[in-house]
Amino acid sequence: MKQRISIVVMVDAVGALSDRTLHNGNLSLVDDSSAGSKHQGTPDLVTAVAPGQVVQWTPIHVDVQTPVEIQAIEFLSGTSVASPAGQAGAPHPAESSAAPAPGVVPGARVDATGSNGFENYDLLVWEGIVPYDMTPGVPYRYRLSLRLHEGPNSVLHIDSPALLRV
Repeated sequence: MKQRISIVVMVDAVGALSDRTLHNGNLSLVDDSSAGSKHQGTPDLVTAVAPGQVVQWTPIHVDVQTPVEIQAIEFLSGTSVASPAGQAGAPHPAESSAAPAPGVVPGARVDATGSNGFENYDLLVWEGIVPYDMTPGVPYRYRLSLRLHEGPNSVLHIDSPALLRV
């Protein structure tokens, strides 16, 4: 099994800002997991992972004029495994509408604000390690918050992607 799983977050920023949603074809998530991920190319990606693997999220904007960055990744029913690459930070509690899984903290979250994350071709790359206490076969949904350009309405989020321990 690979030690690193990459998730590419492709965003049509102009479409998302115009529609005020990451649905309608404005977001596409794909990964390189060899363990059988589901719903590749959709906002509903379920990435197959194993404990101890590093998961890395990289945002890519389709429109060259509107930058996209990951604002936050918040696990709704699991433990936060993601932070900007190079940043060591403890998860912060946040509200969650999902029931917690046994042995994990609901609403765990790490923010990008004030990060000194690893710059990769002007993209802020987020990564984390899959915890060993994830229950096999249970999808751990997460809220992916994306900042599209600047302004008060520039952050959009989606709650449909998940990690799944195989």
